[in-house]
Amino acid sequence: MRVTHRWVMDITLIKTFVEVANTGSFVAACDRLFVTQSAVSLRIQRLEDALGQALFIRSKAGAILTPAGEQFERYALSLLKLWEEARQQIGIPDGYTKALTIGAQHSLWPRLGFRWIDALRTALPDLSIRAEVGMTDRITRYLVEGVVQVGLVYTPQLRPGLIVEKALDDELILVASYPGASAETPEGYVFIDWGPEFTHAHGIALPHLTNSGLTMSLGALAADYIMHRKGCGYLPARAVKRRLDAGLLHIVADAPRFPYPSWVVWRDDLDENLLSVARAALRDVAQGIVTEQLSAVSHLERMELYETG
Repeated sequence: MRVTHRWVMDITLIKTFVEVANTGSFVAACDRLFVTQSAVSLRIQRLEDALGQALFIRSKAGAILTPAGEQFERYALSLLKLWEEARQQIGIPDGYTKALTIGAQHSLWPRLGFRWIDALRTALPDLSIRAEVGMTDRITRYLVEGVVQVGLVYTPQLRPGLIVEKALDDELILVASYPGASAETPEGYVFIDWGPEFTHAHGIALPHLTNSGLTMSLGALAADYIMHRKGCGYLPARAVKRRLDAGLLHIVADAPRFPYPSWVVWRDDLDENLLSVARAALRDVAQGIVTEQLSAVSHLERMELYETG
């Protein structure tokens, strides 16, 4: 057991070395690894002690590889790749030949993530799937560490070894739990934090709603709060059609809409055949959602005409 624990710790040291080498900075590496700068420094020192060589030349400008560090970098990348392959292969349950762990933000699971799992299970019956949930920072950390191989997020973070692609275009629209609401004087307005881009656009288009007194970072979960009170807030168009049809929510006809795409982030060492199938399955699922969304938008436009007419 001690040998296994020490090996895992050595892999952590190697991951830290690779991040410092990629960024040229201990500070930037600690941000990407979600640890303190002192932890990064300690890991590099332990690795240098184990190898008996200095790996970086440190200065106020950052950190550059020594000749020994440049030589070790090739081995470090090979060790990481071998470790991830071994970890994934050993973790495959009996009766399955492949495994994939998908991470996604909470509000992306119901309409996109779950359908993607269904499509993958149909296309690859021998694929073992694990699902994780979290905000962008957590999903990104899982991707960097190899805990998940692909993530669905609204605000992707670029990291070495990750590939970012658009998954789905969406819109944020203002809805209320009561009919006749106006964007000029909405009752019970809840500012739902959909990220910096939305916050900036919202502040320009609706400055009078910037300080609503109630802010939530709960994404689509905020719909439940709004529906059970006299309130309103911005929600993804793809998520509101059923509630509109059921009369649980009502479109605020005079409110602006805001684009809100979602993204898929892949590890670049994912098996090429699995990547191809997973990418095609996600594309098919997204196309189906786009078709539904067009129907929802048409529905919303008819409601807008009705409520403004």
